[in-house]
Amino acid sequence: MSNIIQIKNGKIFQQKELVLKDIDFELGHDEFVYLIGKTGSGKSSLLKCVYGELTLGEGTGEVAGYDLTKLKRSDIPHLRRQLGIIFQDFQLLTDRTVEENLFFVMRATGWKEKKSMIKRSEEILHLVGLENKGKNKPYALSGGEQQRLSIARALVNRPKLILADEPTGNLDPETSEEIMRLLIAVAQEEKSAILMATHDMALVEKYPGRVIRVENAVMREIHTIDRFNPFEPFSAE
Repeated sequence: MSNIIQIKNGKIFQQKELVLKDIDFELGHDEFVYLIGKTGSGKSSLLKCVYGELTLGEGTGEVAGYDLTKLKRSDIPHLRRQLGIIFQDFQLLTDRTVEENLFFVMRATGWKEKKSMIKRSEEILHLVGLENKGKNKPYALSGGEQQRLSIARALVNRPKLILADEPTGNLDPETSEEIMRLLIAVAQEEKSAILMATHDMALVEKYPGRVIRVENAVMREIHTIDRFNPFEPFSAE
């Protein structure tokens, strides 16, 4: 398959309300794509559909080889092993150490051998610059370090696709840039595609990628980001 995500003529509903319609979206294996749009526009709903939390209401869709229209509950853990998910609020286990957070994900996704788990956790913590923090609890980390751990956790299974939902939303501008540089670097290292929802237009302009704008339940690619005003509505075409 040439694309990690492919959705045609898609619709997504949330509690019977139409959230997105006419979805025609492809994401290649080595691409970095931004989703931009106001809060409530449907960015997170698309991500949830991709990782199996929301169903694709109409159309056809495939993610990492899984048919979204035929996805069973028992398939979802297997799909998610192909994905790495990074949240704005980190969603770390605060009562466990940094390395125990990684072990938890590993066990939940089928890892059994302790030696392999330790080796992979050491590799990943080194990759994200937390190699000396393995025994720390998340509350002892800065916000940037917590998001680094969130990225490490997302990378544990060498995902084909990283889904990032406002990953810099709770960080200051300097830390946001640091996280963006890290995210791009580790995606290249691990050969992962990235689909990232964000409000931060400064990052979009500084770290170029394809840009998809979500508004009025429609997704549309933006080709002139240098002249793009995010506060103007879509022009009629």
